[in-house]
Amino acid sequence: MYHIIINPASRSGKGLKIWKEQVEPALRRGNVPYRPWFSEKAGDVSRIAGEILSAPGDGPVSLIILGGDGTVNEALQGIPDPSGIILGYIPTGSSNDLARDLNIPTSPTAALDLILHSGTACLMDLGTVTYEDGEKRRFAVSCGIGFDAAVCEEALRSKAKKVLNKIGLGKLTYLSIALKQLFAAKAISGKLILDDGTPVEIGSILFTACMLRRFEGGGFMFSPDADATDGILNLCAVGDISKALILYALPTAFQGRHYRYQGITPYQARKVRIEVSSPLWVHTDGEVARKSRSITVTCEQNALRIIRG
Repeated sequence: MYHIIINPASRSGKGLKIWKEQVEPALRRGNVPYRPWFSEKAGDVSRIAGEILSAPGDGPVSLIILGGDGTVNEALQGIPDPSGIILGYIPTGSSNDLARDLNIPTSPTAALDLILHSGTACLMDLGTVTYEDGEKRRFAVSCGIGFDAAVCEEALRSKAKKVLNKIGLGKLTYLSIALKQLFAAKAISGKLILDDGTPVEIGSILFTACMLRRFEGGGFMFSPDADATDGILNLCAVGDISKALILYALPTAFQGRHYRYQGITPYQARKVRIEVSSPLWVHTDGEVARKSRSITVTCEQNALRIIRG
């Protein structure tokens, strides 16, 4: 039995149509046993995932997510023990960075075929962000504090994004918001404490991304060397760099060439504490809930089985 959580709002509101016209008919043709679950509002996916995992049963639960990276992220928050599931992913989001790194097709029917027939269930790492007050959030792709999270936060509430997404121009929203946030960003000092070692001081921190996967933000290869099975966080720390140079350097991150610019620095650690002088937005897989002056990020090795290409 496959439990399938569907986010109807994914792919600019086309998630439900994709389910009804492509995925469900394919399941029926193949006589595949399944139960669909539909989210309606924020928090539903987490609640549904918890409900599925709380039901008695033998062996791991076969769970499929039809949605974007944010839908997977929300599901992870509701799963008490990720080792109790085998996850299949049908990517219908705007970024799909998880699918990009796992070689999962963007075609919903091809992704379903991968899950049912040709894919391989592999172990992958999960990250956890812990806030100052002890609240925790998991992530499967990346987390970040500062500029990248601020862009996500504004995009999530942007009315223009919803309109542009419907005509296939959603990335223009991110571009305009990124430019706005970049020029509005104030100089804030910060430090990184890697594996409880000597702090790395950053005089004017723009953002720090903690990567499990190579890509975030719809294809920015912030961590070309990331391996989501090694138990290590790959960091991209950006600070002490002019805004003009950032404008020049960021596009090179699509090819992973941004580390040749002074002020953009890679680090590795199993645990990192990030402290900043003023609260900044924090994201997990592009989902933004709150600001913080301090976060601790850890990596749990081989915590989840996921079907990949």
